Amino acid sequence: MSSPRPASPRSVDDLLTAARRSLTEASLAGTAGERYAYAHLAGLRAAAAVLAARGRPSTGRRSRVLSVWVLLPQVAPELGEWATFFAQGARKRAAAEAGLDVVSHREADDLVRDAETFVLRVCDLLGVPHQWAMAAPGASVLRHVV
Repeated sequence: MSSPRPASPRSVDDLLTAARRSLTEASLAGTAGERYAYAHLAGLRAAAAVLAARGRPSTGRRSRVLSVWVLLPQVAPELGEWATFFAQGARKRAAAEAGLDVVSHREADDLVRDAETFVLRVCDLLGVPHQWAMAAPGASVLRHVV
């Protein structure tokens, strides 16, 4: 069984646009938990854009559903450390989405900055132009320029 064809550039662009939108939501979120969850989601969407652009690796047989963080290093080994980083935050994101008070303001702010860096790295990797824009006073978020 061969791996699926990579997605169209439009699908990749849509995923990167969704990642940018999640960063904007993170910058505007009212609680640390919401900021953390939106920032993590931005990373997830950017990683999905890489998988869409490069295609999912084939195992040669039908297998169980795998996390994007498991698949990402297989198609983009240079993003392996990022995959590990985001995978470690997945449970905390789920708890934050459930409304649990598990994230400090500093953790949320750090993840927003890290997610911004990751989305930029993905744009560079995929050859997609980008620039920074201010969405709200004091908040930097990525603006994807086509």
